[in-house]
Amino acid sequence: MAATLESSAMTTTGAVAAPPPPPITRVAPALIRDDRLEPIRAKVDRGERLAIDDGDLLFTTPDLWSVLEMGDAVRRRLHGDSAYYNINRHLNYSNVCALSCKFCDFYAKAGQAKAYTRDMEYVRGEVRKAVEGGATEIHSVGGLHPTLPFSYYTDLVSTIRDEARSLGSGLNVKAFTAVEIVHLARIAKQYKGASLPGPEGKTARRAGIRWVLERLKEAGLGSLPGGGAEVFDDRVHDEAYKGKIRSDVWLDVHEVAHEIGLNTNATILYGHIEQRRERLVHMDMLRRAQDRALGRMGYQGEARQRGSETARQGEEREVDAPAITLTRPGTPLPERIAFGADSTPSSLRRSVAPSLPPSTPGYFQTIIPLPFFPDGCELEHLPGPTGLENLRTMAIARLMLDNFPHVKAFWIMQTLAMAQLMLASGADDIDGTVVWYDITKVGGASTHQEVTVWSLQKAIREAGFEPIERDTLYRRVVRDGSRWSVQAEPSAR
Repeated sequence: MAATLESSAMTTTGAVAAPPPPPITRVAPALIRDDRLEPIRAKVDRGERLAIDDGDLLFTTPDLWSVLEMGDAVRRRLHGDSAYYNINRHLNYSNVCALSCKFCDFYAKAGQAKAYTRDMEYVRGEVRKAVEGGATEIHSVGGLHPTLPFSYYTDLVSTIRDEARSLGSGLNVKAFTAVEIVHLARIAKQYKGASLPGPEGKTARRAGIRWVLERLKEAGLGSLPGGGAEVFDDRVHDEAYKGKIRSDVWLDVHEVAHEIGLNTNATILYGHIEQRRERLVHMDMLRRAQDRALGRMGYQGEARQRGSETARQGEEREVDAPAITLTRPGTPLPERIAFGADSTPSSLRRSVAPSLPPSTPGYFQTIIPLPFFPDGCELEHLPGPTGLENLRTMAIARLMLDNFPHVKAFWIMQTLAMAQLMLASGADDIDGTVVWYDITKVGGASTHQEVTVWSLQKAIREAGFEPIERDTLYRRVVRDGSRWSVQAEPSAR
C-alpha cells in the first residue's frame, strides 16, 4: 500500500507532487470556511506567536469571518468586554515642514498662506480649553520646522505642563514623533557622527536621541505618539517619503524612550504603495522591539532561533531577545505590573515577570493601523484601502502583535462607524474627543474634528462593549464633574 501511495504522488517528470491544499468549503452563500486556517487558530488559542507566512494566509484567505473572529477572541482574552476611550485634545504646533512626503496633505512651506506656527500664548489658551473640557492628555505634533530653535520645543512642553498644573490638572503631555525627535537632535547639534556606518554611527545616533528625550522629559514630556513609522521598508520609504528617517532610526528613538521610562505608541500607514507582506514585516519588527522592552520589565519568553524571519533593514540581525507574548492565557498586561496592580498568582508571575519592583522602563502601549487617504496629496491617484481591507488589517494587527497590550481603531481616520465594527475585530480602543486635527481630513472634514464623550460612550455600547475612560497610560479615570483622578489598578482582565 505504501508503495502504491508513493507512486501516486509522482509526477510525469519523476518529481514528488505537493499535496493539494485542504478544500475551501462554502458553508453559506456569504460565508466561506477555509480549513487552512485551523493550524493558525490552534496557535492563537495557545497564545503562540504567528509566523509571517501565517500572516500571508490571513491576508489572502477568502474566509474573512474567521480572521475577524480570531482577532476578536484575542481582544476579549486580553480585555473582556471593556473598550477604552479618553478625553484628549490635539495641538499641532506648526505645519511648516522641511520634508515633502508624497502621501501628506498637512505640510506647508514657510511663506505659504496656509503655513502657521503657534506661539506660547496660543498654546496656553489651548491648554486652558483642554483642562476646562476635562482632558487627561494633550497630543502635540507638527512638521519639521527648518528654523525654530530647540528651546521652542522644551518651552512648548513646559508651557503645557505648567499651565495645566496651574489649573489643577496633571494631564499627560504626549508629543513629538520619532521623526521630530531626530530633527530636534539635529537642530540642537547633538546628532554628530550619526551618519557613520556600523556600531559607531548607531552609538552616536542613540546618544543624540537620548540627549533630546532626557531634556524633553525634564520639561514635562510624558510619552511619545506612534506617528512617522509609515511602513518599515526601504523601497516604500524611497518612493513615498524619502528624506524621513528609516526604520532602524525610528525604532532607536522608541527604544531609547523606553530605556528612560517613557511609554510610546506605534503606527502603520497602509493601503498606498506597500505590499501586504511589507505590512507583516513592519509588524514583526515592532514586536521584536517590544520583546526587548518587555524583557527590560522582567518578562521572560521563549528563546528565538537565530536567523529567523526578519531583521532591521541595513543592520545586523537582532534576534537574541526572547519572544514574549501577552496573548497566552493568564499572562499579566504590562500596565498591571507597571502600577503594582498585578493580581496574577505568584507562581505564574515568576514565570513571566519575576521579582519586580514597580517598573520604570517603558514599552509600546498600542498599535494604531492607519489607512491611507489619497485626497490632496501626490498619491491621490491611488484608491486607498477598502472597508473590508481596513477590518482585515485591524484583526491581523491584533493577531500578529501578540506582545502589544492594546490595538487602537483611531476613529478620526477609520470613522466612528468603522471603529465600532473594529471593536469586534481585534481593537479595544477608539481614541478620544480629539477636538482639533489638522493632519488628515476624511471626506472633506475640517480641522475641527470632535466627538463628545456621550457619543464615544454610545458608540462603544452600541457595539456591545463597556466604555472605560482611560488616561494616556491606560489607567482607569475616575471623575467628579470636570475634575478627575486615576485609579491605580487598571481594569481586570
